[in-house]
Amino acid sequence: MLQSIRHSHPLVYRHFSSLKDGEGHVRRIMELDRYWQRAQDGQREQVVFDGSLLPPGTTFSGEFDLIYVGGTLGVLHAAVMAAIYGWQVLLLDRHIAGKSTRDWNISRDELNTLQEAGLFTGEEIEDCIVCRYKTGWAEFFVENGRKKRLYIDNVLDCAVDANLLLDRALQKMLEHPGNRVCNRTDFRRIYTLADGVAVEAEDENGVTRYYKAGMLVDAMGIMSPVAMQLNDGRPQTHVCPTVGTIARGLEGVDNEVGEILVSTEPADMSAGSGRQLIWEGFPAGGGNYITYLFFYDSVDSDNDKSLLGLFETYFSKLPSYKKPSPGFAIQRPVYGIIPAYFHDGFSQARVIASDRILMIGDAATLGSPLTFCGFGSLLRNLPRLTGMLHEALEERRLDRERLGAISAYEPNVAAMANLMKYMCYNRETDKPNLVNELMNEVMIVLDDLPPRYREAMFKDTLQFEELLKVGMNVALKYPEVLWVTTTKLGLEGSLGMIKNFVGWALSPTR
Repeated sequence: MLQSIRHSHPLVYRHFSSLKDGEGHVRRIMELDRYWQRAQDGQREQVVFDGSLLPPGTTFSGEFDLIYVGGTLGVLHAAVMAAIYGWQVLLLDRHIAGKSTRDWNISRDELNTLQEAGLFTGEEIEDCIVCRYKTGWAEFFVENGRKKRLYIDNVLDCAVDANLLLDRALQKMLEHPGNRVCNRTDFRRIYTLADGVAVEAEDENGVTRYYKAGMLVDAMGIMSPVAMQLNDGRPQTHVCPTVGTIARGLEGVDNEVGEILVSTEPADMSAGSGRQLIWEGFPAGGGNYITYLFFYDSVDSDNDKSLLGLFETYFSKLPSYKKPSPGFAIQRPVYGIIPAYFHDGFSQARVIASDRILMIGDAATLGSPLTFCGFGSLLRNLPRLTGMLHEALEERRLDRERLGAISAYEPNVAAMANLMKYMCYNRETDKPNLVNELMNEVMIVLDDLPPRYREAMFKDTLQFEELLKVGMNVALKYPEVLWVTTTKLGLEGSLGMIKNFVGWALSPTR
């Protein structure tokens, strides 16, 4: 794999060649990058079948209450269902369950939901926090003399060892008899039966096996073929391709401060209609520092959204953000595609369930891509989601309507996700520094308001009246935002945003 990119992506080749498992990481990146062709073509491989099509004489390699497919965020949910509620769980993962291609930052109070759900003690949570920083800031590139560095406390200020957290959750699940994990096992299809589901999978030796359960929990992330089929080939409307490294030897690093959103230049025009590149930087403990490069975009734009291409850009532009010293050494790369979905309506518009099937995490695509992605959304809702699923299992009500109500949909997050559209650059409508200038004005407005506004915005907890106040103040200070709204969102997008806000205003959970 590495040799195949030696000339097309020379910087990626050079840096990944020095890694212990550089070949494996390139393979995973290429696997994720297959998403783009599938999304462009709207490919819908049928993987959900009626039980009448189950091959005659099928024998099962095990029977369970729940089958989870996907062993990253799915591990946390499965561990609660098994260790706290006592359901028997099978977890299938095409790679190794409990291993993440990204690390996570989150605030300490949000981690408390793991304790609230009964999965971890406070001390166990502390063991998984590898670093904390005192404050963070966001800053956007402008040359008009109005640049504002906005300091934000209590946001993304804990660096979590994702693999340690997941491994401990996995062990808690496996401590209870009857639970199993099958690594290097590919999900093939699911058959819905009158009394459960039959899941067809293929192990690393190419052997097909069948498992039976009461229902399937789809935690396959953005690559979920179940989500693709049930959402008519369009399970996401927007994406945030993200790449980075955990490394040592970067200059200009402050291990007491997190850099939450940072841009260093106008929109990059080298890969299509344009993309506003944004950096993040966090201390990662043990002398390491994690840097991410990402951008927001619609799924159907003509930009190069490949992770491999973005990694090449990352290594090319890293010196403009944090200059590598002669001792620069990568511990491991981090990467992923953060999904988003625009709900064109007053409430949840995306399909997340079918009879005896429930999607969670990035497979459900209900989280905000602005700051938290799937990890934060799952943590915020974990006690409620697992508790409601436990009740549905006890009542044996696993139909589409009941499971669809077990949702991480949050009307405020759906409304806030519209802000992401303003950060999607398009050269046909935007001047080169439009995104930076607009976001800088938002930083100025937030700086003038009490600190709770900025903290709530970056935690996806802003109340309706608070967001309305922020929006009105931005419009007063930066009237161009009204024109930007009509050009960037268009009539359909503007009406959709109004529906989201009306739905939020009328929501009983407001």
